[in-house]
Amino acid sequence: MKSVAIYENTEKPEAIKYATLAAEILVNLGIECVIRPSLLSFLPEHIEGSVKIQQVCEFDKFADMVISFGGDGTMLAASREMLMCEIPIMGFNVGKLGFLAEYSIENLEDNINKVINGNFRLVDRAVLETTIDNIKHYALNDFVVEKRNSSKMITIEVFSDEHCVGFYRADGLVLTTPTGSTAYSLSCSGPIIAPSAKVLCITPISPHSLTLRPLVLPDSNEITFQIKDGGGGVILVADGNTIGNINTNDIIKFKLSDERVRLIKPQDSSYYDILRKKLLWATNAYDMPVSLRSNI
Repeated sequence: MKSVAIYENTEKPEAIKYATLAAEILVNLGIECVIRPSLLSFLPEHIEGSVKIQQVCEFDKFADMVISFGGDGTMLAASREMLMCEIPIMGFNVGKLGFLAEYSIENLEDNINKVINGNFRLVDRAVLETTIDNIKHYALNDFVVEKRNSSKMITIEVFSDEHCVGFYRADGLVLTTPTGSTAYSLSCSGPIIAPSAKVLCITPISPHSLTLRPLVLPDSNEITFQIKDGGGGVILVADGNTIGNINTNDIIKFKLSDERVRLIKPQDSSYYDILRKKLLWATNAYDMPVSLRSNI
């Protein structure tokens, strides 16, 4: 790596703190550091003249990789802004969970050194897309169609390719990629899906019927939602960002995008390590230290 860009969450003081520290580390290593204008005023004076200032849309022209400081939401924002660039993203977690941003700030300099020296693995993550009013929208985690500011449920007819899946009467539906399976979908009792699985999942939000359960489908299928009853209003959300209002009888088609998000991951860690660490997956309480068991 000869040039590294930094993408920080400007609303988190901790993200700004470690982003500035990372910039200083990169400069001291002789690595060209590219930053957004928003970070310049926080840099120590002695390195201000050693960094390059560019907008995010220009990062791919000047940097070999991007380091994100924030949480998973910051990683999602960075991936959305650089989707067409194919530039890999490394995420340092200063948030709470950190499924995407899995690098630890406790070992900031060591982790940066490892990646600079090639000690990492690259993974490609699937992306969903839909077109609304001739504008393409993308989601790394999920698209959500849900009710807006109302206690009324909505009804959505779902198709997989040309086949009718059924009518969903619920607060909404989550269409998730494997990457997003540990996000909103999981909180709605959706399954955890390994990122390498070539599937999508439709997860209902507070369904009215006990027979409505998450459904896993091949990611080669085009998924269609038709709003049959909009209740008090419906919105379409991509990775937590509201795209706009959806009306009764509107048809929304989703498919796997040709675009991919490239993530930098530790060489010595797997997805299952993250599950065990972040979600205590398959943890046996009897194997825990007594101090931890006493808090369960």
